[in-house]
Amino acid sequence: MRGPKPPPIVLTPTQRALLRQLARRQTGAQRLVRRARIILEAASGANNEQIAKLLGIDRATVRTWRMRWLEALPRLKAAEKAGDDDDEHVLLAGLVEEILVDEPRSGKPATFTPEQICRIVALACEDPRDCGRPVTHWSTTELADEVLKQGIVRSISARSVGRFLGRSRSQTAPGAFLEGTMKGHPSRRFLIGRLGPSVSIIR
Repeated sequence: MRGPKPPPIVLTPTQRALLRQLARRQTGAQRLVRRARIILEAASGANNEQIAKLLGIDRATVRTWRMRWLEALPRLKAAEKAGDDDDEHVLLAGLVEEILVDEPRSGKPATFTPEQICRIVALACEDPRDCGRPVTHWSTTELADEVLKQGIVRSISARSVGRFLGRSRSQTAPGAFLEGTMKGHPSRRFLIGRLGPSVSIIR
């Protein structure tokens, strides 16, 4: 028996390609892989009950991520219109991952030492491929996962990573790219997109 028809999801070709890339990812958080599959299945016309059975999860989870995606549609559309083709891809990739990560939980936020923050920012200036990542640009989700993998901190969210990278340039004009240069590495910079937290390596 078919369940009630949920709000439909329509993906642009770029959005679909980015979600498929996430769904095929072998490294990083598998939660992100599963959520990308939820959106792809929803876009194919499957309802919440069908997706839940296919992925072995409950309908409430499917409903949550379907609605999260639909609520983010204005931001997704804006990201696809922003910048040139390369900037657009980086911004949209970061935003897609931001949409699919967990929202911060209530309670006292985690604290980090200055040394830990410096190590996180330094890691952002490295090529992800040097860390065995099959990507050419860091996203805050990938970066947070690598920070945990290297044991720099015990727990950290993608949002915290993005906050650390943007903190020193918080006075930059709205809509601009935040740019920072690591001391001792003048040829390496990190860039944070204005519509989604992603980091690009420039040599």
